[in-house]
Amino acid sequence: MPNLKHNLQAITQSLPPEVTLVAVSKYHPTEAIQEAYDAGQRVFGESHALELKEKHDRLPDDIEWHFIGHLQTNKIKYIIPFVKVIQSIDSIKLLNEVDRQASLHNRVVDCLLQIHVAEEETKFGFSPEECLSVVRSLDWSTMNNIRIRGVMAMASNTDDTGKIAAEFRRVKQIFDTLHTSAFKGNTAFDILSMGMSADYELAIEAGSNMIRVGSKIFGERNYLQK
Repeated sequence: MPNLKHNLQAITQSLPPEVTLVAVSKYHPTEAIQEAYDAGQRVFGESHALELKEKHDRLPDDIEWHFIGHLQTNKIKYIIPFVKVIQSIDSIKLLNEVDRQASLHNRVVDCLLQIHVAEEETKFGFSPEECLSVVRSLDWSTMNNIRIRGVMAMASNTDDTGKIAAEFRRVKQIFDTLHTSAFKGNTAFDILSMGMSADYELAIEAGSNMIRVGSKIFGERNYLQK
């Protein structure tokens, strides 16, 4: 079993103060999340709606839950009453449905626009061009129950650190463009979520202020446990 407290301390002590650690707890049992919580971690990331709801119901109320996986519109209802941030907005349809369902619970849900810069076809998200176009075209005044806080991205799964760094820099450019154009003067637009266990140092160098780390905290995931 991994030493969660030691792992958490090693990571958090190495992070710049402006970087938020999201502990990716998907497929890990509630006991492991509770152990991380007892060690001081409060922000956790999950990527399956039903798994997240079950964990939310069994764990402390002050956990800040982030949804980080591909979200189907018919699963929003399970997490919308409590989720703090949906990091994986990858379509206008999804954004509209989150806004609609959040209104039913009188909530404002923070959202990140997922940008697809990696080579893998399986990655979801807007292309850089789509993201800029969507942001410029939407009538944000009609969406009272979502708040766009920034962008999220994953780099290619490769050993080529130069390629990974270049992809992170590309996302940072998009974030900066949005920050100085469509979201100019919007102080809530402040999250750049990039970097996972294998590449978060490169992401931070590129400007990330939120990282999503799982295996370096919890050990390798058990994919049979869902």
